Amino acid sequence: MIVPLLLTFVLSYVLGALPFGYLVAKAKGVNILEEGSNSPGATNVKRVLGSGPGNLVFALDFLKGFVAVIFAGPIAGIMAGIPLEQFSGGENDKIVALVGAVVGHSFSAFLKFCGGKGVATAGGGLFVMMFYPSVLAIVAWVIVFYSTRYVSLASIAAALVIMITPWVFGFGSSFGIVATVLGLLVIIRHQANINRLMAGTEHRWDRK
Repeated sequence: MIVPLLLTFVLSYVLGALPFGYLVAKAKGVNILEEGSNSPGATNVKRVLGSGPGNLVFALDFLKGFVAVIFAGPIAGIMAGIPLEQFSGGENDKIVALVGAVVGHSFSAFLKFCGGKGVATAGGGLFVMMFYPSVLAIVAWVIVFYSTRYVSLASIAAALVIMITPWVFGFGSSFGIVATVLGLLVIIRHQANINRLMAGTEHRWDRK
């Protein structure tokens, strides 16, 4: 049933593309696309505007993935004329919703197809789909961040964990493949950070 899946992707893309980082910064009188790393992601908002706005953007970006995985499929089914009681809510719908939300966040049509790196949005969707791998990824992020103070390195570590653990926990090839692809996307989106880490010029959060 290709139509419900296409609708799921479109709905999830639109949700993921909502530029919360840009909007929160704009409410503070700041064009986040011209400040810091020029990214509308939570890390740059936190760097430029402080913990309050940064944490708010992280929560909103996390919710984009979380809400998309839970609701986009059923809503798309209803739009396609499938009664809710007959909607299967299978893994394909969740995978398409997650991919749509992350693509929307990373390449937002509202921001001329630029966006954040997709860590929070992917985390929100994966938290619904694969709870234990997501928890382990969060633990990895916390350990790496508080031992190095590099957000980028912590995000890369979390991406590596989420790429590996679904296979270990036996979530099946479909979930394993999508987790691997999303993890690779996050790492690729951190290429500039990786270059700065290797050069020793990456931004490091001060201990406070």
